Amino acid sequence: MKPVPHATTLRRAPVQRRSAERLTRILDACAELLDEVGYDALSTRAVALRAGVPIGSVYRFFGNKRQMADALAQRNLERYTERVTERLKRARRGDWREAMDAVLDEYLAMKRTAPGFSLVDFGNQIPVGARHTEPNTRVADRLTGLLSGYLGRTPDDELRRVFLVAVEAADGLVQLAFRTDPDGDEAIITETRELLRAYLGRVLD
Repeated sequence: MKPVPHATTLRRAPVQRRSAERLTRILDACAELLDEVGYDALSTRAVALRAGVPIGSVYRFFGNKRQMADALAQRNLERYTERVTERLKRARRGDWREAMDAVLDEYLAMKRTAPGFSLVDFGNQIPVGARHTEPNTRVADRLTGLLSGYLGRTPDDELRRVFLVAVEAADGLVQLAFRTDPDGDEAIITETRELLRAYLGRVLD
């Protein structure tokens, strides 16, 4: 199982600082509007208005709202990776249970607080990107690279497969927890944590 690269959906990558700041405003506006009106009612014109930029600036980066949602999903993954990395700096090196808690806790925190995340997350809720860049594969590949060194493991096909199974299982159960309770049903989250510990313990202990 080889890692799958994520091809950016940007028509044009920002070069200057002002352009990068404009892109940030566009994605921030997209995230806010997703929470307010949902994906179906989202429009590039509304995003431009909320971001305070000309509509042409949106189309300079994105051809349509799906590409914009895909870029937001990718930004979510980058921010999630940063949050997990910071947590791991404070964890005991080699302790996979602490690493697993960091991975799950930071996902739950973003689910509850990050604008637009409940609708897009990493692309699971609104399927975005190409068919060969499934969101959970992106996440599993990113976690394999991030955690293999921390755990002292080789990032081989077995470890990628284990993390992909764990990510798929956790994703389904966390979505169930948030369908049951808008803040995430704690009993289901606890069961999710126990399931992950039992599964990962077979391989990582």
